[in-house]
Amino acid sequence: MASVYSIAPALSIWLSAQRASAQPSAPLPIQSRLSPLELIEQARQRLRESTTQQAPNTPTPSAPPVNSFNLYRLGAGDTISVQVQRFNDLNFQATIDQEGNITAPLLGKVPLQGLTIAQAQERIRQGVNRFVIDPVVFVALTSQRPVLVTITGEIAKPGLYTLSLPRTSAALLLAGGATGRADLRSITIKRPLSDGSMVEEKIDLVTPLQEGTPLPDLKLQDGDVIVIPKISDQDRTYDRALMARSTLVKPQINVRLLSYSSNGLGTLSLPNGSTFLDALTAARPGPDNANLRRIALIRFDSVQQKAVTYNIDARSILSGNMAQNMQLEDNDVIVIGRNLIGRITYALNTFTQPFRDVLGFLLFFRELQNGAETLFGPTGRD
Repeated sequence: MASVYSIAPALSIWLSAQRASAQPSAPLPIQSRLSPLELIEQARQRLRESTTQQAPNTPTPSAPPVNSFNLYRLGAGDTISVQVQRFNDLNFQATIDQEGNITAPLLGKVPLQGLTIAQAQERIRQGVNRFVIDPVVFVALTSQRPVLVTITGEIAKPGLYTLSLPRTSAALLLAGGATGRADLRSITIKRPLSDGSMVEEKIDLVTPLQEGTPLPDLKLQDGDVIVIPKISDQDRTYDRALMARSTLVKPQINVRLLSYSSNGLGTLSLPNGSTFLDALTAARPGPDNANLRRIALIRFDSVQQKAVTYNIDARSILSGNMAQNMQLEDNDVIVIGRNLIGRITYALNTFTQPFRDVLGFLLFFRELQNGAETLFGPTGRD
């Protein structure tokens, strides 16, 4: 009985504690019911936060080097196709406007001017990532904008050209072909970048023709500048004859002929690569009023900005000596007649002002013909 009375107080305390814990707690505040979209957005936000906490130092994929010459850069007029894997409603196609932007679903305006395809893909992916967890985005160029390039240097018709086929050879043909003085071994293509810097690339179109291999026809981009350099007069390694027969140079050249028989300044249109003998055959000077042992070939030197005269013995060439059978260049002037050569030489020597360009050189001969009444007089022909 003693043991029973010792347990009773402890049992009473335990029962009191159980009754106290069994009393209902204070009512919890009633939360407002969330919509399914809000619940989904909360779940997405928690997943993003957990992903950020797990990999806080995950590096952003590096973009391609912006100074790589062969990477295409987007600009106004380009059309791209965007696909978001597993979310067909977010797929779209857009054309970059004049401000360099596209309008994308959910994202609104996205600037893409000057970006590569890979950089544009990453920018769109980052925008879509605000609405889709870790999206997989693919960007492709579906339509390229028109290519406007500048061609300068030793080209028949320098200027601005819009290319439907953005290739170097197509640009040369559209501009009338390279001149006979062009060095097609070292064509420079300059490309401006969106940050204001400039990258360059040199291509050689001569060696492939000599070796019978495909041309390194670089794909041009909008804004490119093509510079055709001039061949040095001392360079004897350049195959001028081969290039004159190619489709990369100007197909026809114009040679001016000044003689008594033509009674003025005439023009011979000859295939590029023609020689002095070809011009002489086309001119057919009369033996009665032409001294074939002394014919002058006058050529404009753009470096010295003056006329350079070559005395040629045509009879020697007709006899088989081809040492003086020079290859002609566009805008050469051939003067037949000893007295006429003397008068032209005197006029060139007294003309002290340098010619600024080949147009001034040709204008000199036109003015000389129109202003000298006795230049083609009946006396003194030889």
